[in-house]
Amino acid sequence: MNHDIIIAGFGGQGVMLIGTLLAHAGMEEGKAVSWLPSYGPEMRGGTANCTVCISDEPIASPVVAEPTAFLAMNLPSYEKFIDAVLPGGCVIINSDLIEVDEVRGDVRFYRIPANKEAEKLGSMRVANMVCLGALLGAEDIVSLDTVIASLPNVISERHHSLLDVNARALRGGYELTHSAE
Repeated sequence: MNHDIIIAGFGGQGVMLIGTLLAHAGMEEGKAVSWLPSYGPEMRGGTANCTVCISDEPIASPVVAEPTAFLAMNLPSYEKFIDAVLPGGCVIINSDLIEVDEVRGDVRFYRIPANKEAEKLGSMRVANMVCLGALLGAEDIVSLDTVIASLPNVISERHHSLLDVNARALRGGYELTHSAE
C-alpha cells in the first residue's frame, strides 16, 4: 500500500516532528520511506509542511502532488492543500483552529479538537500528537505501537520527560477516529 501524506501548519506546531516520527516508524516496520520538509520564509509562526511517503515498494519521488492523506493544523494550510487530496483520501483537521462548514464529499473527513485534547492532558504542546494519533486511527499506515516506540528515537533527550504525555496524546487521538468508524 502507498501512503502519500501532507502534514501542514504553522512553524512551532510540531509539524516536522510528527512527520519525522511517522517516517521513523515506517522505517522501523521495514517500509520504504521518504520525508521532505518545506518551510515558509519564517520559521516559528510561518508556514511549515512536510510530505511523508510510506510504501511497501520503492518510492520514485518524495514530492507529493496528490496526497492520499492530509493533516492540517491551521486554516491557511487547510486552504492551501485541501483541493489536492485524492478522492477517497483521508483529511484530519485540528477543529480548534480550523472552522469550515463546507467539506469535500469525496474524502473521509475528521474534525479533531486537538487543542482541547492536549489541554486535557496538561500540555498544549501535544496537539500535534493528538492529530497524528487520529491519522493513525483513520488510516492503516503504521501501527500506533511502532510510533509510540519510536518516540524516544525522534524526540531529543532533553525532552524525554514528555514521552509519556506524547504517548497518551497519540493514543487519545487514535481513539477519536478509530472508534468513529
